[in-house]
Amino acid sequence: MSPGLGGPGWGDPGRGLFSISVAAELAGLHPQTLRIWEREGLIDPGRTAGGTRRYSQNDIARLQEITTLADDGLNLAGIRRVLELQAETQRLQAEVDRLRKLTTRAARRT
Repeated sequence: MSPGLGGPGWGDPGRGLFSISVAAELAGLHPQTLRIWEREGLIDPGRTAGGTRRYSQNDIARLQEITTLADDGLNLAGIRRVLELQAETQRLQAEVDRLRKLTTRAARRT
């Protein structure tokens, strides 16, 4: 989260607050790049009831991560795969953590 941001909604990094132009500026990108990456499935911003894109702080962080991967030489397919593997790793880590808690509870009961 950016320092100095306050007020309602700022504390939730998943809440869509930024228009495409602001998100692009924050990420140092052109708005068309955000549209392309959305079309490619790399980013999925929220939408208002009227269909306007709203980017969250999490989305901005993801845009910066995608930019870093692109700067490292990955193409969009490679970036997509890295992001998929990261998501799978997070899912598996959460499952490991859950199983560890269950094991710890079971060990305490015996």
